[in-house]
Amino acid sequence: MRPFSLFAPAKINLALHVLGRRADGYHDLDSIVAFADVGDWLTFADADHFTITAEGPFAGDLPQASGNIIAKAHAAASDIARRRGRVLPSVAVTLEKNLPVASGIGGGSANAAAALKGFLSLAGIEEMDEEVIAAGLMIGADVPVCLSGLACRMRGVGEHITPLANFAPLDAILVNPLVEVPTPDVFRGLALDKGQRYRGAIADERDPANWRNDLAAPAIALAPVIAEVLQRLSATPGVTRAFMSGSGATCVGLCPDGNATPDLDPSWWTARTVLG
Repeated sequence: MRPFSLFAPAKINLALHVLGRRADGYHDLDSIVAFADVGDWLTFADADHFTITAEGPFAGDLPQASGNIIAKAHAAASDIARRRGRVLPSVAVTLEKNLPVASGIGGGSANAAAALKGFLSLAGIEEMDEEVIAAGLMIGADVPVCLSGLACRMRGVGEHITPLANFAPLDAILVNPLVEVPTPDVFRGLALDKGQRYRGAIADERDPANWRNDLAAPAIALAPVIAEVLQRLSATPGVTRAFMSGSGATCVGLCPDGNATPDLDPSWWTARTVLG
């Protein structure tokens, strides 16, 4: 086969409301999601057996291949192909890891979604149907929304996705102080019992005035530097809104004119982007 590459864009939570904790232990969410024009790349090439190779600035922070989310996507794609009488050929995957790991911008989920698409394409399966989406959800709660790649409203644990029509692109700055904030630890910081309700849903998916990220407080408790990032972004002329994405630690500054220049620590990871 001829090598081909797929883009795995960063996923940004413009809003992330925690509605409560379900009886099964998962948290019910209501979120507005958009995708950046920065992200990772996956390249697929012919091989004698399945391999994963990582390169790029954050490759060294990834887990070993046996625990890599791309390996989980490969197993899921193999199962789908087998059930449909298709063959998934051996493939070598090279991941160009440009996004920080455990950073609240869906890097792993985006990698899994791109990998799942690539593997299924090799088996002659192009449609992202209900079986594929369900397999993605088993890999990770954010994988289905990354399979869509569209600005949308995401509810439940990630299974209910509604595209947002006429979503206007947003100029933004992404900033991560390069501290890992494990998502399970952040959710534990909410200290919700099973079955306990928490806060309200998004009142208006077009009005950011009432949007919030309910994971910001527990994330800041784990990594206080997040509060400093938010303060610096908020103090920047031209930044109209500063907030944390996902479970952190990546923060986002919206800057409609695209010229905002925040005073940031040079050791932090930053990227200018357009969200859409």
